[in-house]
Amino acid sequence: MSPRYRSLSRQVGGTLGGLRGDGRGWLLVVVAIGWAFTLGMRFIIPTLLPQIEATFHISDAYAGLAITTLWIGYALMQFPAGVLVNRLGERRLLTASLCLSGVSMLVLGFAPLFGVFFVGSAAYGLGSGLYGPSRGTVLSRTFTRNAGAAFGVTLAIGSLGSAFLPNVAAGVVGAVGWRAILAGLAVPFFVMAAFAWRVVPERPSEDEQPSDDKSSTASGRDSDAVSDGGESTASALPDFGELLGTLSDRSILLATVSVAILLFAYQGITAFLPTYLQTKGLSQSTAALLFGFMFVTGAVSQIVAGSAADRIGIKPVLLAVTAVGVVAPIALTFVSGTLAIAVVVGVLGTRMAVNAVTNSYIIGALPDHIEGSAWGFIRTGFFLVGSLGSTFMGFFADADRLNAAFVILGALSAVALGLYALLPSE
Repeated sequence: MSPRYRSLSRQVGGTLGGLRGDGRGWLLVVVAIGWAFTLGMRFIIPTLLPQIEATFHISDAYAGLAITTLWIGYALMQFPAGVLVNRLGERRLLTASLCLSGVSMLVLGFAPLFGVFFVGSAAYGLGSGLYGPSRGTVLSRTFTRNAGAAFGVTLAIGSLGSAFLPNVAAGVVGAVGWRAILAGLAVPFFVMAAFAWRVVPERPSEDEQPSDDKSSTASGRDSDAVSDGGESTASALPDFGELLGTLSDRSILLATVSVAILLFAYQGITAFLPTYLQTKGLSQSTAALLFGFMFVTGAVSQIVAGSAADRIGIKPVLLAVTAVGVVAPIALTFVSGTLAIAVVVGVLGTRMAVNAVTNSYIIGALPDHIEGSAWGFIRTGFFLVGSLGSTFMGFFADADRLNAAFVILGALSAVALGLYALLPSE
């Protein structure tokens, strides 16, 4: 074993070792696996687009609109979910999200018309939208000293789910059909809902939280909750002026706008990458394999970037990852041949590391007493922007101009890189 490999093994082992103890390990496993199914399902649909379009006789633009609708539903739920984190706690929200996602999978799988499929897509977006804010706050509250690593591991497992599930779907769709695949996914959602209810603890009241919790985090990541003595500020409707005021913080504003741009590019890439790879002469199964490979490299980069951000700082990690994200989409339009395409697709996956680092950064900078609602409010904004990426790509696909679309996405990533460069030094 080479010294470099031993050093990397010790680094990963140390990072994972710091995430265990006091039940935190099981919580991380359940939250991460639940996220793997929540995220992975979104990328099964792009893989199955040829069969779905053939069944309903729809164009790429309509297919892209269905994916956009999913993400709009997800975006619109972020703010209500953030408010509900403070009221109901992460345990109830994570469980409800997984149950509602399971129900929507049944609607998608049994949809007799594209209109019903469209509604099921929106329903999945709304149900799965409960997961993100509650996942973020429970990780930030539980892993006060190594939140970057916890986010990195969780998002990495999500990326592995995004790699594994589409490949399984592509492998069996010829034998069982796309309907059985989507409807069958209801089962693991219901199973993970039961585990979430068992493992995720109730959100403690302010009186029950250790006095040094807030001093141990970057800027205090614990949110207010209803205490035994009466109604706290968390039980009231949030002050929209105060929520908007969080964007007056230069670092939060720059990070939010940057991640919104990158999500637009990411959603556009992931919604039509399997379709685009098939226009380069690859089979559906090979395109799905490379699509999955992108999420594998994304998973590795998320773990490495999350840990690196905890050690060397957030800004340099964001700049490095985003710079690669500028070049990769443009490079993809110039390469040909399976091996060359695979290399570029693998590099393209590293842009996923931005999410782990930016999530931790923004949550850590939010005021304690409105953390949940402010985080949901911000997520609604950048996911609404990001949701338009698939419709954007759908129109370019119908016009047979996907090469131009990928170049545009690379240029937009360059804008995000410039904004990250303006972040204040830590």
